[in-house]
Amino acid sequence: MSKIAVVPGSFDPLTNGHLDIIKRAARVFGDVRVAVMNNSSKNSLFTVEERVALIEEVTAIFPNVKVESSSGLLVDYAKSVEASVIVRGLRAVSDFEYEMQITSMNRFLDESIETFFIMTNNQYSFLSSSIVKEVAKYGGEISGLVPMQVEKALKKKYQIR
Repeated sequence: MSKIAVVPGSFDPLTNGHLDIIKRAARVFGDVRVAVMNNSSKNSLFTVEERVALIEEVTAIFPNVKVESSSGLLVDYAKSVEASVIVRGLRAVSDFEYEMQITSMNRFLDESIETFFIMTNNQYSFLSSSIVKEVAKYGGEISGLVPMQVEKALKKKYQIR
């Protein structure tokens, strides 16, 4: 029986750093669920439906990756898809403290779900969705930072040619 792993995030938008983590998780786990989390405390540029559609398009090359959305607790979503693993990417030491808190809370809520951390590829260690949006908003170069489909969607959102 293959393990089901969840790669959660807001993915607003999906970056090449996110894609790298998803791709690497797909090599390790038999069934990967990308969970687009609807965080009501964030002002998202893309709707949940737009994010799901973009990620589905980009990850279509991975037969063991499925994209879904969730607005509840990550642990509840993981249980609903019978996942035993949560995969999180780490960019820098500064990410670790935050991720440790989240992991500890998830473990408190359900100790049967393990969290696996994957260190991001060095070329993406500076990359975040917020930085990409800021650069895109002012017409800066974002190719190489996001998949082509996401670059087109960002340009359309910000009405850039």
